[in-house]
This record gives sequence, C-alpha cells and structure tokens, in this order.
Amino acid sequence: MAFVSSASLLTPPFTRDDVDIASREVLQQGFFRVEALTLRHRLFEGGFSEPMRRELHCRHGAVGVLLYDVALDSLVFVEQFRAGAVDDPDSPWKLELVAGLIDKDETLESVARREAQEEAGCTVRELVKLHTYYPSPGACNERVTLFCALVDVGNLGGVHGVAEEHEDIRVHVVRFADAWTLMEAGRLDNAMTLIGMHWLAGKRASLRALPEHARRFTAAIQE
Repeated sequence: MAFVSSASLLTPPFTRDDVDIASREVLQQGFFRVEALTLRHRLFEGGFSEPMRRELHCRHGAVGVLLYDVALDSLVFVEQFRAGAVDDPDSPWKLELVAGLIDKDETLESVARREAQEEAGCTVRELVKLHTYYPSPGACNERVTLFCALVDVGNLGGVHGVAEEHEDIRVHVVRFADAWTLMEAGRLDNAMTLIGMHWLAGKRASLRALPEHARRFTAAIQE
C-alpha cells in the first residue's frame, strides 16, 4: 500500500472539460427540476467511457447556520416536518440547523441572516464560513454552504416560519452535551447538522477563549 499526500489530491485530475454531454432532457419541472443526461467522461486509465444516461435532480443552492451561544454552551435546533422523510420509520419531523435555499441575486450571508430571523427569530451579525459541500453528488447538483454565528439564545424559542411557505417550525435551545446525546442516539440524522456538530466539538474551547466572549462566558458559568 502506498500512501497519497494531501498535496497530490488538492488539484483534481479532470475538469468539466473532460465530460462530454450529448443531450439534456427535462423530465420534470416544478419547484425542482429533474433532467436526464446522456454523457461520457474521461477514464483514469485513458480514453472515454461508453455513453451513459444519468438522471439529475436540479436544486437551488442552500445555506445553513449553526447558531451557538458561547456563554451558555448551547445551540439552536429547529424542528419541522420534512417531506423527504415522510416514510421515516420514526418520524418525518426532524431536528436540524437553521437553513434555507438561495434566491436569485442573494449573497450567502444574506440568506443566512434571513433564514435565522424567519426560522428562529434570531438576529445574526458576524458569520464564520465552515464548509461548502455537495450533500449527494451522485444524483443532485445542490451545493450547501454552512456558517456558524455566535449569538445570545436567551430570548429564543417558540414557533416560527413563513406562513405562505407552509412553514411550522419549533425552536429548541439545547446545551451542547445534550445535543451530543441526541446525535449519538440517532435523533440528529441529517448531514448539515452532523457536520456542524462535529465542527463545533473541535472548536468549542477556542470559541470560549475569544477575548470578546470571555466575560460573558465567565459570568454564565458562575451563575
């Protein structure tokens, strides 16, 4: 076995130019779009693949926000019905981070602030970008960008959402230790929330040490 260095993997061996799309057919157009692609692509050992058909679920990009209170070591989950989980054996109501789709001409940061206000009644100022990733690149073109916002959760709670979008969203403020218990029990079962939880597990100590938060954190733990 030969180990591969990170430097050798930083630049992909192929680009979009190494994919030959012969046709794109729209199979369904609604809130989302489904396309059928006929394509071939370059192979690692040289030449091109045989033509193949792949169905592609086309979605808007999305933004998520991990809302974290340094002083209280607590984060915010939103709970709502999810159509994609309608056949889940436990429940189609899921605990997630605040998230939403990107409308045309919106910046990622403006989406994060809008969704935090709409879904959790939370005003967000500074945002730290964590990751941008594809949740399911085998069949979907959606790209998700995840942020962290340091907030005060003292007045958060209740039910929120945009009525015209049929949103019925309950807000939960949960201490990190309890959130970790929920994750280990399988209650947190979507990629964005899991990514955010593992990022926070590695960053909690350094976030508490930030000078601008040290006074609030010290006061909270003495209460």
